[in-house]
Amino acid sequence: MDITHYTKKIFEIKTEEEFNDLSLSIFNYQYNNNSIYKKYIDLNNININNITHYLEIPFLPIELFRTQKIILDNTKFDTFFMSSGTTNHEKSRHYISDISIYKKSILKSFELFIGDPKDFVFLCLVPDFKNHPNSSLSFMCNELIKISSDSASGFYLRKDEELSFQIKQCQNKNKRFILLGLSFEILSFAENSNINLNGGHVIQTGGTKKKEQHMIQEDLHNRLQNLFNIEKVYSEYGMAELLSQSYYIDNCFQSPPWKKIIIRDKTNPFKIIQSNKRGCINIIDLANIYSCGFIATNDLGYVNQTGFNILGRSQYATEKGCSLMT
Repeated sequence: MDITHYTKKIFEIKTEEEFNDLSLSIFNYQYNNNSIYKKYIDLNNININNITHYLEIPFLPIELFRTQKIILDNTKFDTFFMSSGTTNHEKSRHYISDISIYKKSILKSFELFIGDPKDFVFLCLVPDFKNHPNSSLSFMCNELIKISSDSASGFYLRKDEELSFQIKQCQNKNKRFILLGLSFEILSFAENSNINLNGGHVIQTGGTKKKEQHMIQEDLHNRLQNLFNIEKVYSEYGMAELLSQSYYIDNCFQSPPWKKIIIRDKTNPFKIIQSNKRGCINIIDLANIYSCGFIATNDLGYVNQTGFNILGRSQYATEKGCSLMT
């Protein structure tokens, strides 16, 4: 397979047929060149010759990113991203062989759902990339900061006074700005700063659970809207094992054309269920060229005609399929 041509094509997808063709192309390539993925499929006695649609493609349990090196055989990697480690399990590692693909995915997704990063000042409440080089979220923020090229763009975690000053500066100079950060960090800043975000946007990410605290996303958004005196709050959905983001727009998450959310049955990892039915989330990320583009997550949710929503986490959602690899 010509990876250069494939990479170009995934960011030009316009139809369902194009998505299906490229999904089948990368699936067959990864089956033949990723020993871990092939082993998982073969252990489940799946005949790949019968697969003609992306809904029939097997999804690799996300737990295997913790215990196995998920990368194409005999492939070098530039860097790796690690999961946040919010559970007691070992952290996942996603080995990245071409960081330029992630950069392109970040930019194109942001342009599609939010706008041109050059038009914004990015005020980020996430760990800074310099000290956290293996955080995919920190990398994403750092990339947006660089594209912004505004001197005020940067990392402001634990710098509330400086952040408040920069927000007021942006407002005084009529600069468009985005407060992008971890859910509870943004909420903490909102509660302590007593500042309005007139002229700005808020993008929260990283989930709505912290230690014993848990918030429903709708409640979080309502609190932030009231505290910041704004009409809308956006969300970003991504993870270390992916190279593409989804954004919460108008009451649901939406994904770029090279990414799809599919719902599987909670008790049968190989059964795909209908729209508007709740289940576990499978993700096709065609930008995951050098690892695996088909991932079975432990997130619970549902899809509808306009996008998808996250309902929570199912701790043992993919345990049955994953146990074959032990």
